[in-house]
Amino acid sequence: MTDITPKTPEDLFQYLDSLGIAHTTKSHPPVFTVAESTSLRDEIPGGHTKNLFVKDKKDQFFLLTVEEHASVDLKTVHTIIGAASKVSFGKPEKLMEYLGVVPGSVTAFGAINDVGHNVTFVLDETLMEEDIINCHPLSNDATTSIGRNDLLRFLEATGHKPLVLPLVLKVTA
Repeated sequence: MTDITPKTPEDLFQYLDSLGIAHTTKSHPPVFTVAESTSLRDEIPGGHTKNLFVKDKKDQFFLLTVEEHASVDLKTVHTIIGAASKVSFGKPEKLMEYLGVVPGSVTAFGAINDVGHNVTFVLDETLMEEDIINCHPLSNDATTSIGRNDLLRFLEATGHKPLVLPLVLKVTA
């Protein structure tokens, strides 16, 4: 366990600025589920995300980022992402330790806190067809919009090589 204090949304915005990455953020009441966040769709254009923090039996951790209505088959996704075994959800303690966020605030932006490179970031290829990707900025009381290529650039700047793979079974609206 590390004693590093997780970065704040303000730290994230400063980091994005230092990389020359354009971003906009809209504050809103905290949302914990996709269902709670759907009322924001008219106000925030682009692809909205759902994030699954999973691990295999060898304690390899993955963050799967997909379109908010997508279905991921947790029984078979390990064959796509290169996990050593079927995956299960990671514990909240590891989520905080590695990504610096709590359940309900899971985000690809958590890579800024994964200084030990303990997590493999996997983005769904369908989501990456969107020009703009929307993620929580390390807390669930705001949504940050970023270009898809800038999201890849951010992840690479944090020392992660994101995988863009077909994760989705189907999208249900």
